[in-house]
Amino acid sequence: MGFLLTFEILILVKMESKIRCKWCVGIDIYEKYHDNEWGVPVYEDQKLFEFLILETFQAGLSWITILKKRENFRYAFDDFDYKKVAQYSEDKIQELLQNSGIIRNQLKIRAAVSNAIAFMKVQKEFGSFSTYIWQFTEGKPIENNRKSLKEVPATTPLSDKISKDLKKRGFKFVGSTVVYAHMQATGMVNDHVEDCFKRNQ
Repeated sequence: MGFLLTFEILILVKMESKIRCKWCVGIDIYEKYHDNEWGVPVYEDQKLFEFLILETFQAGLSWITILKKRENFRYAFDDFDYKKVAQYSEDKIQELLQNSGIIRNQLKIRAAVSNAIAFMKVQKEFGSFSTYIWQFTEGKPIENNRKSLKEVPATTPLSDKISKDLKKRGFKFVGSTVVYAHMQATGMVNDHVEDCFKRNQ
């Protein structure tokens, strides 16, 4: 019994000693997000729309603020069902503006509705939003080799290009910084630093 307990403790210590990207270290919700989602390729449209909503609401705010409210956003925006969001009425928008569980920014809330409409237009043209967005990286993640957090950019020429194209298609709150954060979150780019345990997973 003592051996098993010691073995379990050793496993826990080993798990806790994982080297992670420094931006997430020490904050439980950040570490879980980093370990399980950040940089993992996402090809499913509804999940891509979820990240699009969350990233656009993050504009000008910290990501942890959004993560803490993520489940509130999920409930408020009908589990990120873009078909439902695209049909939100003025009454629904006013309801969202009174919802203290989310970011009550009128422009961003209205943008979520117009982005859902633009999202479906892209689906109609390309067959899926996934096909459209992943074409920019030829369908696979861009593997970067960042030695430290200082080497991770806020934007790239590619995020500039995608941002410009999204805006042309009617999307809002999709500046290059937001787009690059979206690319990182959905695994279009791998920005885990070289000594992070997730780097080669």
